[in-house]
Amino acid sequence: MWDRLFGAQPDPPPLLVLITAAVALVVVIIRLPWRIARNAITIAHEGGHALIALVTGRKLRGIRLHSDTSGLTLSAGRPTGLGMILTLLAGYVAPSLVGLVGAWLLGGNRITLLLWIAVALLFAMLLLIRNVFGIVSIMVTGGVVFAVSWFASPQVQAAFAYTGVWFLLIGGIRPIGELQRLRAQGRSPESDADQLARLTRIPGLIWVGFFGLVTVMALVVGALLLTGPMLPELSLPAVGLSGQ
Repeated sequence: MWDRLFGAQPDPPPLLVLITAAVALVVVIIRLPWRIARNAITIAHEGGHALIALVTGRKLRGIRLHSDTSGLTLSAGRPTGLGMILTLLAGYVAPSLVGLVGAWLLGGNRITLLLWIAVALLFAMLLLIRNVFGIVSIMVTGGVVFAVSWFASPQVQAAFAYTGVWFLLIGGIRPIGELQRLRAQGRSPESDADQLARLTRIPGLIWVGFFGLVTVMALVVGALLLTGPMLPELSLPAVGLSGQ
């Protein structure tokens, strides 16, 4: 079990890495698949809020996931201060940062370890869910990840893991644009960016730009980690000295 969990799996074929990236991109771009898969982004988003709330000493009241792919994390503590600011900051960047950690693990061929960490995190999050849809959503997601990690072949595990990580990296960017569109229409006055603006007196648009910058940088670094093994190794010509 130890070897299975922490051992490195074989390098995936370069074509698999490219195909999974293309699949994730299609899911993010096309409306219907995005509408379904976006729940995974919401899970990571609310999980980011919850984790930072706990780390900064706030008391976590619970998490709600809704069928319209929105979510809500409730925590108790000071309504101002660094802890509240960091908690608000964590949501929109969490999916991309989770994807970046996943890319790092996949770069080391720790595919099974990545899947089991995902199952453990989903189980921990399940304990914090406070509505029926959220419970069902977490159980279905966790059940699928566990089934793949336990029963699937290494090739299927690799395809699943790479698709999931690519989806988090690419899909983490789209909600930033959706957030700004809603803000421009005046339909999201209590967004994370607007709450940060009230706490810090830094305009909400700056915070939206910060979210976008972090997610784009995570995608670039994550893509390098995922495609690095595919790149040809650079070698310098050997220079030798010979004497008579």
